[in-house]
Amino acid sequence: MVEMIRQKGPQENPSNIDIEQIREGFKAWVSENWEPNGDLITWRTKLAMAGWACPSWPKAWYGKNLQGSTDRIINDELFKAGAVGVASGVSMYLVAPTLLDWATDEQKQRFLLPILTGEHKWCQLFSEPEAGSDLAGLKTRAERDGDEWVINGQKVWNSGAHKADYGILLARTDQDATKHHGISYFVIAMKQDGIETRPLRQMNDHASFNEVFLTDARVHKDDLIGDVSEGWRVALSTLAHERSGVATRRPRFKDDAGQIVETARTEADEYFSTYRWYPQRAGRANLIVPEIQRTNQRANPLLRSEASTVETLRQVAVWTTNRARDARASGKPPGAEGSVAKLNMSVTAKACHYAHTKIIGAQGMLVGTDSPRDGLIAEVLLSTPAQSIAGGTDEIQKNILAEKILGLPKEPI
Repeated sequence: MVEMIRQKGPQENPSNIDIEQIREGFKAWVSENWEPNGDLITWRTKLAMAGWACPSWPKAWYGKNLQGSTDRIINDELFKAGAVGVASGVSMYLVAPTLLDWATDEQKQRFLLPILTGEHKWCQLFSEPEAGSDLAGLKTRAERDGDEWVINGQKVWNSGAHKADYGILLARTDQDATKHHGISYFVIAMKQDGIETRPLRQMNDHASFNEVFLTDARVHKDDLIGDVSEGWRVALSTLAHERSGVATRRPRFKDDAGQIVETARTEADEYFSTYRWYPQRAGRANLIVPEIQRTNQRANPLLRSEASTVETLRQVAVWTTNRARDARASGKPPGAEGSVAKLNMSVTAKACHYAHTKIIGAQGMLVGTDSPRDGLIAEVLLSTPAQSIAGGTDEIQKNILAEKILGLPKEPI
């Protein structure tokens, strides 16, 4: 039986931690080891081997077993020193935590360090054309053939799949079991003949997602995460991390700080370019008051009310995010607060959509240089519906809150 909770060992008690001592120790280490014109991978490897890549991770896996709050301290000190931290994105906030929770030591040895250094890019292969909200209804099959699993099926809404080295994959390994109990969780190499990736063009004219076709794709038996047909439990861990990572921030870099920083900046630019329309998906709450002012509607009581509603929701979102961040910093696993945050993002996006429509009217359908904000408002209106779907639909989040917060009966499995 594979370990089912992260083996971090006893974390340091916050009362026994001298934050300033940690800060000063790390500053001294950076001063001695940082070479701004060196190689990015070499630097990140050194950072990981010293335990400073993610101090909250176990000591055996490139950390120091410290409280989660030390990760932010280290990132702040890296920025102050003009240095860079580990790679960002799906690999770090979604894949790595799941591997720490469930992978064997041998799997951690193979996969974690290249995630930290950015050598390996990852994607998520969960949703299917007929299994989005009802993810456990997936039909992709995995059949054992000697030392390998043969995968056949189709996945959809896969960000970054066309550039990924590996994917985390859910596939059905027991056709006779109930839907939640016949699923296995795999790591699959994306660059093989049995995988075809095609971009999906969205109604806002972006193409951030892919559909992935798997035809006799191969996975080695050693790349099964968890137990056969028990992958749903692993997937729940991934989904919890996904909800807690919906507001993943772009790393900060100082200007003219050397070759390593420029390489890391280019890496971040490429990764986050996929999500350049996400502020529009969130509703662009920051544009509501300026649009009221630009259209000379300051005295309109209905618009003032809409602006107040959006600002209230936005502030609640900030508080919820801070609460979740503090929980992670204290060592608590992701909980239902991730669903609260995700649902609030959807409610806020809808409120922004309504406010922009009331402010701009039919002009919100226009695009081009002579349209409101050069078509930006139109992109907002076309993008906000996605907020209620991506990362788990509103209905799924309500089910989670009903079960975990209100104590209502669980969905039959």
